[in-house]
Amino acid sequence: MKRNSVSLLIFCLVLGQTLLAQGLRKIQNDAFIKGEKLEFRVVYDARFTGKVTAGYATLEVKKENKTMLNRPVFHIVGEGKSRSAFNWFFRVHDRMESFIDEEALIPYLFVRRTREGGYTKDDDVKFDHQLNYASSRNALKKIPSYIQDVVSAVYYARNIDFTNAKIGQNFSINFYLDDSVYVSVIQYFGKDEVTTKAGKFRCLKFKPMVATGKVFSNPYPMTLWVSDDKNRLPILIESAVVIGSVKAELTDYSGLANPLDAKLD
Repeated sequence: MKRNSVSLLIFCLVLGQTLLAQGLRKIQNDAFIKGEKLEFRVVYDARFTGKVTAGYATLEVKKENKTMLNRPVFHIVGEGKSRSAFNWFFRVHDRMESFIDEEALIPYLFVRRTREGGYTKDDDVKFDHQLNYASSRNALKKIPSYIQDVVSAVYYARNIDFTNAKIGQNFSINFYLDDSVYVSVIQYFGKDEVTTKAGKFRCLKFKPMVATGKVFSNPYPMTLWVSDDKNRLPILIESAVVIGSVKAELTDYSGLANPLDAKLD
Protein backbone atom coordinates (compact mmCIF):
# COMPACT_ATOMS: atom_id res chain seq x y z
CA MET A 1 0.00 0.00 0.00
CA LYS A 2 2.83 2.39 0.93
CA ARG A 3 4.63 1.68 -2.36
CA ASN A 4 1.45 2.35 -4.30
CA SER A 5 0.96 5.66 -2.47
CA VAL A 6 4.49 6.79 -3.35
CA SER A 7 3.99 5.77 -6.97
CA LEU A 8 0.70 7.66 -7.10
CA LEU A 9 2.36 10.79 -5.65
CA ILE A 10 5.16 10.67 -8.25
CA PHE A 11 2.60 10.15 -11.01
CA CYS A 12 0.57 13.17 -9.83
CA LEU A 13 3.64 15.38 -9.67
CA VAL A 14 4.74 14.39 -13.18
CA LEU A 15 1.21 14.81 -14.51
CA GLY A 16 0.95 18.24 -12.87
CA GLN A 17 4.14 19.46 -14.53
CA THR A 18 3.04 18.03 -17.88
CA LEU A 19 -0.30 19.81 -17.66
CA LEU A 20 1.49 23.02 -16.69
CA ALA A 21 3.75 22.80 -19.73
CA GLN A 22 0.83 22.08 -22.04
CA GLY A 23 -1.30 24.87 -20.62
CA LEU A 24 1.19 27.75 -20.77
CA ARG A 25 1.04 30.34 -23.51
CA LYS A 26 3.75 30.58 -26.14
CA ILE A 27 5.08 34.03 -27.03
CA GLN A 28 7.30 34.58 -30.03
CA ASN A 29 10.34 36.30 -28.53
CA ASP A 30 12.15 38.29 -31.21
CA ALA A 31 13.46 41.04 -28.90
CA PHE A 32 16.28 39.50 -26.84
CA ILE A 33 18.55 36.50 -26.43
CA LYS A 34 20.93 35.11 -23.82
CA GLY A 35 24.07 37.21 -23.58
CA GLU A 36 22.38 40.58 -24.07
CA LYS A 37 23.80 43.26 -21.77
CA LEU A 38 22.61 46.87 -21.50
CA GLU A 39 24.43 49.58 -19.57
CA PHE A 40 22.92 52.86 -18.35
CA ARG A 41 24.04 56.10 -16.74
CA VAL A 42 21.71 57.61 -14.14
CA VAL A 43 21.65 61.42 -13.94
CA TYR A 44 20.06 63.40 -11.10
CA ASP A 45 19.05 67.01 -11.71
CA ALA A 46 17.99 69.38 -8.93
CA ARG A 47 18.36 73.08 -8.19
CA PHE A 48 20.83 72.56 -5.35
CA THR A 49 23.00 69.98 -7.20
CA GLY A 50 22.67 70.76 -10.89
CA LYS A 51 23.06 67.80 -13.26
CA VAL A 52 25.23 65.10 -11.73
CA THR A 53 25.89 61.48 -12.63
CA ALA A 54 24.32 59.73 -9.66
CA GLY A 55 25.06 56.13 -10.61
CA TYR A 56 25.11 53.33 -13.12
CA ALA A 57 22.83 50.39 -13.91
CA THR A 58 22.94 47.22 -15.98
CA LEU A 59 20.39 44.75 -17.35
CA GLU A 60 21.82 41.41 -18.40
CA VAL A 61 20.39 38.15 -19.75
CA LYS A 62 22.91 35.66 -18.45
CA LYS A 63 24.57 33.13 -20.77
CA GLU A 64 23.31 30.18 -18.77
CA ASN A 65 21.33 27.09 -19.62
CA LYS A 66 19.03 26.88 -16.61
CA THR A 67 15.76 25.02 -16.06
CA MET A 68 12.94 25.33 -13.55
CA LEU A 69 10.04 22.87 -13.37
CA ASN A 70 11.78 21.02 -16.20
CA ARG A 71 11.43 24.04 -18.50
CA PRO A 72 14.23 26.27 -19.85
CA VAL A 73 14.40 29.74 -18.31
CA PHE A 74 16.15 33.05 -18.91
CA HIS A 75 18.14 34.27 -15.93
CA ILE A 76 17.95 38.07 -16.00
CA VAL A 77 19.83 40.32 -13.59
CA GLY A 78 19.28 44.02 -13.05
CA GLU A 79 21.76 45.92 -10.90
CA GLY A 80 22.09 49.57 -9.94
CA LYS A 81 24.74 51.35 -7.88
CA SER A 82 25.21 54.95 -6.87
CA ARG A 83 28.44 56.62 -7.89
CA SER A 84 30.97 56.87 -5.06
CA ALA A 85 30.89 60.68 -5.19
CA PHE A 86 27.10 60.57 -4.80
CA ASN A 87 27.08 58.17 -1.84
CA TRP A 88 27.34 61.02 0.67
CA PHE A 89 23.90 62.14 -0.49
CA PHE A 90 22.10 58.86 -1.06
CA ARG A 91 23.83 55.48 -1.26
CA VAL A 92 22.18 52.88 -3.51
CA HIS A 93 23.02 49.27 -4.28
CA ASP A 94 20.10 47.33 -5.74
CA ARG A 95 20.10 43.90 -7.34
CA MET A 96 17.08 42.13 -8.78
CA GLU A 97 16.98 38.75 -10.51
CA SER A 98 14.21 37.04 -12.42
CA PHE A 99 14.04 33.50 -13.77
CA ILE A 100 11.64 33.61 -16.72
CA ASP A 101 10.10 30.79 -18.72
CA GLU A 102 11.62 31.01 -22.21
CA GLU A 103 8.35 30.31 -24.04
CA ALA A 104 5.71 31.90 -21.80
CA LEU A 105 7.86 34.85 -20.60
CA ILE A 106 6.53 34.55 -17.04
CA PRO A 107 8.64 34.40 -13.86
CA TYR A 108 9.14 31.38 -11.64
CA LEU A 109 11.44 33.12 -9.15
CA PHE A 110 12.11 36.77 -8.33
CA VAL A 111 15.03 37.72 -6.07
CA ARG A 112 15.33 41.22 -4.63
CA ARG A 113 18.18 42.79 -2.67
CA THR A 114 17.58 46.51 -2.09
CA ARG A 115 19.90 48.94 -0.31
CA GLU A 116 18.77 52.57 -0.66
CA GLY A 117 19.98 55.02 1.95
CA GLY A 118 18.79 53.57 5.26
CA TYR A 119 16.18 51.38 3.58
CA THR A 120 16.80 47.64 3.22
CA LYS A 121 14.54 45.11 1.53
CA ASP A 122 15.30 41.46 0.80
CA ASP A 123 12.77 39.13 -0.74
CA ASP A 124 12.46 35.91 -2.70
CA VAL A 125 9.18 35.33 -4.50
CA LYS A 126 8.18 32.00 -6.04
CA PHE A 127 5.37 31.96 -8.60
CA ASP A 128 3.04 29.00 -9.03
CA HIS A 129 1.33 29.54 -12.38
CA GLN A 130 -0.64 26.32 -12.08
CA LEU A 131 -2.43 27.22 -8.86
CA ASN A 132 -2.04 31.01 -9.34
CA TYR A 133 -0.21 31.75 -6.11
CA ALA A 134 2.89 33.77 -5.24
CA SER A 135 4.83 32.96 -2.07
CA SER A 136 7.35 35.41 -0.63
CA ARG A 137 9.27 35.50 2.63
CA ASN A 138 6.26 37.06 4.34
CA ALA A 139 3.09 36.11 2.49
CA LEU A 140 1.16 33.74 0.28
CA LYS A 141 -1.01 35.62 -2.22
CA LYS A 142 -3.45 34.74 -4.97
CA ILE A 143 -2.30 36.09 -8.34
CA PRO A 144 -3.89 36.54 -11.78
CA SER A 145 -2.76 34.42 -14.71
CA TYR A 146 0.57 35.37 -16.30
CA ILE A 147 1.58 37.83 -13.59
CA GLN A 148 4.99 39.48 -14.03
CA ASP A 149 7.60 40.75 -11.61
CA VAL A 150 9.21 44.15 -12.20
CA VAL A 151 12.13 42.66 -14.16
CA SER A 152 10.23 40.14 -16.29
CA ALA A 153 7.65 42.83 -17.12
CA VAL A 154 10.32 44.78 -19.01
CA TYR A 155 11.25 41.82 -21.18
CA TYR A 156 7.66 40.78 -21.74
CA ALA A 157 6.77 44.34 -22.80
CA ARG A 158 9.61 44.35 -25.34
CA ASN A 159 7.68 41.70 -27.28
CA ILE A 160 4.35 43.54 -27.42
CA ASP A 161 3.35 44.35 -31.00
CA PHE A 162 3.04 48.13 -31.34
CA THR A 163 2.87 48.10 -35.14
CA ASN A 164 -0.69 49.42 -35.31
CA ALA A 165 -0.68 51.30 -31.99
CA LYS A 166 -2.50 54.63 -31.96
CA ILE A 167 -1.37 57.68 -30.00
CA GLY A 168 -3.05 57.60 -26.58
CA GLN A 169 -3.63 53.84 -26.69
CA ASN A 170 -3.08 51.99 -23.40
CA PHE A 171 -1.39 48.64 -22.84
CA SER A 172 -1.83 46.93 -19.45
CA ILE A 173 0.61 44.67 -17.61
CA ASN A 174 -0.03 42.97 -14.26
CA PHE A 175 2.99 42.74 -11.96
CA TYR A 176 3.72 41.60 -8.40
CA LEU A 177 5.79 43.60 -5.92
CA ASP A 178 5.92 43.84 -2.12
CA ASP A 179 3.25 41.15 -1.73
CA SER A 180 0.74 43.10 -3.81
CA VAL A 181 -0.63 42.86 -7.33
CA TYR A 182 -0.46 46.03 -9.44
CA VAL A 183 -1.74 46.92 -12.88
CA SER A 184 0.62 49.15 -14.82
CA VAL A 185 -0.72 50.98 -17.85
CA ILE A 186 1.70 51.96 -20.62
CA GLN A 187 0.39 54.77 -22.81
CA TYR A 188 1.72 55.15 -26.34
CA PHE A 189 2.78 58.66 -27.42
CA GLY A 190 4.03 58.09 -30.98
CA LYS A 191 7.50 58.23 -32.51
CA ASP A 192 10.46 60.42 -31.61
CA GLU A 193 14.24 60.72 -31.91
CA VAL A 194 16.57 60.84 -28.90
CA THR A 195 20.32 61.06 -28.42
CA THR A 196 22.34 59.42 -25.64
CA LYS A 197 26.01 58.55 -25.18
CA ALA A 198 25.31 55.38 -27.19
CA GLY A 199 24.14 57.40 -30.23
CA LYS A 200 21.07 58.84 -31.88
CA PHE A 201 18.02 56.59 -32.13
CA ARG A 202 14.62 56.43 -33.76
CA CYS A 203 12.27 55.56 -30.89
CA LEU A 204 8.75 54.76 -29.76
CA LYS A 205 7.63 56.99 -26.90
CA PHE A 206 5.60 55.82 -23.90
CA LYS A 207 4.39 57.00 -20.50
CA PRO A 208 4.24 54.11 -18.00
CA MET A 209 1.93 54.52 -15.03
CA VAL A 210 3.49 54.10 -11.57
CA ALA A 211 2.03 53.87 -8.08
CA THR A 212 1.74 57.30 -6.45
CA GLY A 213 3.27 57.98 -3.05
CA LYS A 214 6.12 59.86 -1.40
CA VAL A 215 8.31 59.83 -4.52
CA PHE A 216 5.70 60.18 -7.28
CA SER A 217 2.63 62.39 -6.95
CA ASN A 218 1.59 61.99 -10.59
CA PRO A 219 0.63 58.49 -11.84
CA TYR A 220 2.33 59.28 -15.18
CA PRO A 221 5.53 61.11 -14.13
CA MET A 222 7.77 58.98 -16.32
CA THR A 223 8.57 59.04 -20.04
CA LEU A 224 10.20 56.08 -21.75
CA TRP A 225 11.78 55.86 -25.19
CA VAL A 226 12.51 52.42 -26.73
CA SER A 227 14.26 51.65 -30.01
CA ASP A 228 11.91 51.47 -32.99
CA ASP A 229 13.17 48.09 -34.22
CA LYS A 230 12.89 44.44 -33.25
CA ASN A 231 15.14 44.85 -30.18
CA ARG A 232 12.86 47.36 -28.40
CA LEU A 233 15.82 48.51 -26.31
CA PRO A 234 15.12 50.98 -23.49
CA ILE A 235 17.08 54.00 -24.73
CA LEU A 236 16.08 56.77 -22.35
CA ILE A 237 13.94 57.10 -19.22
CA GLU A 238 13.08 60.46 -17.69
CA SER A 239 11.09 60.95 -14.52
CA ALA A 240 10.14 63.87 -12.31
CA VAL A 241 10.43 63.18 -8.58
CA VAL A 242 9.50 65.29 -5.56
CA ILE A 243 12.84 67.13 -5.64
CA GLY A 244 14.23 67.43 -9.17
CA SER A 245 14.29 64.75 -11.84
CA VAL A 246 16.06 61.51 -12.68
CA LYS A 247 17.20 60.34 -16.10
CA ALA A 248 18.60 56.95 -17.13
CA GLU A 249 20.18 56.78 -20.57
CA LEU A 250 21.65 53.89 -22.51
CA THR A 251 25.44 54.14 -22.74
CA ASP A 252 26.46 50.75 -24.11
CA TYR A 253 25.01 47.47 -25.35
CA SER A 254 26.15 44.03 -26.52
CA GLY A 255 24.77 40.62 -27.46
CA LEU A 256 21.65 41.93 -29.21
CA ALA A 257 19.21 39.57 -30.90
CA ASN A 258 18.87 41.76 -34.01
CA PRO A 259 20.69 44.51 -35.91
CA LEU A 260 20.11 47.88 -34.23
CA ASP A 261 18.24 49.37 -37.19
CA ALA A 262 16.89 52.24 -35.09
CA LYS A 263 20.34 53.74 -34.62
CA LEU A 264 20.73 56.79 -36.85
CA ASP A 265 24.45 57.49 -36.39
